[in-house]
Amino acid sequence: MHPPTAPTGRAALLARLCAQRVLPVLRLPDAGITLAAVDCLHEAGFRVFEVTMTTPGAEALIEQLARERPDSLVGAGTVTDLARVDACLARGASFIVSPYVVPGLARRCAQAGRVALVGAFTPGEVAAAIDEGADVVKVFPASTGGPAHLAALASVFPGVPLCPTGGIDDAQVASYLRAGAALVGAGSQLVDRAALARGDRAAAIERGRRYLQYASHGA
Repeated sequence: MHPPTAPTGRAALLARLCAQRVLPVLRLPDAGITLAAVDCLHEAGFRVFEVTMTTPGAEALIEQLARERPDSLVGAGTVTDLARVDACLARGASFIVSPYVVPGLARRCAQAGRVALVGAFTPGEVAAAIDEGADVVKVFPASTGGPAHLAALASVFPGVPLCPTGGIDDAQVASYLRAGAALVGAGSQLVDRAALARGDRAAAIERGRRYLQYASHGA
């Protein structure tokens, strides 16, 4: 009997993304704070990061992080047009995240050997994201429906990786994972801006570790 073959290419990227269980969504006011946040989260144990396009200089940040953190995956979030998809892929983004279905986005990612997380909320929108070729469906905004909404979607779409994102605090992570999420996106609640502003790395690192600890409880 041969040992199982390790996943390669897009399958390997997807496996790494889901293995972390919590995806940091970095929607911060400038590059300096974003780099400081990544530094603390990396120390906490994170190896996958999403930099949103609402961050000033996001594309350059993605390129810098992809170069400086070769042990990590860096993706682009809040991507809403194909020109930005192409730009982020060219800068080294391992995955692209959209807040809703952007026609052609998943296809561009597949052609580049990268992963697409496509936003949806209702069953019809989830079905549309799947039809577009989404590797993961981002359920957004998660806080509107909570874990019960996620569980209902998971029951209708078994086997589809779902990533609830939006307003999820550390204590809710395990609930979403138990409800059927493959991973959970966390932003404002995960990144301790106050700690970063006062230079308190220890507090920012501890916040990140707490999320990972709660994620382990949802396994």
